[in-house]
Amino acid sequence: MKEKRQHPRIAKILPIKLSDSDKEFDVLTETKNVSESGAYCWVNRPLELMTKLNVVILLPLRKNKKKVIGKINCCGVVVRLEHIDDTSQHPYRVAIFFSEIKDSDKKLLLSYIKPFVQ
Repeated sequence: MKEKRQHPRIAKILPIKLSDSDKEFDVLTETKNVSESGAYCWVNRPLELMTKLNVVILLPLRKNKKKVIGKINCCGVVVRLEHIDDTSQHPYRVAIFFSEIKDSDKKLLLSYIKPFVQ
């Protein structure tokens, strides 16, 4: 089966915050994997397909041999929702496509991803 993804995805757990534009909810969770075009993460509530989200991802980076935290702010859209089980604290898995991301944030995200893809 041919891979449909355009961008390499890495299996990394990163802190992520999802919220809707109306600020009706904030979900603090972690990614299961991430690419330059989206993320897959665990959530504690169902999110409707095509829901527009504000997304914040924290990246552990090294700058001048020091550990720093990079912050990605972008907009995303829920493109897939899976219900895994009812016993978990986060029984849902959600795939998010980054619909709006600044070039500087995309560049930062790519600088994090690239060493793991080589």
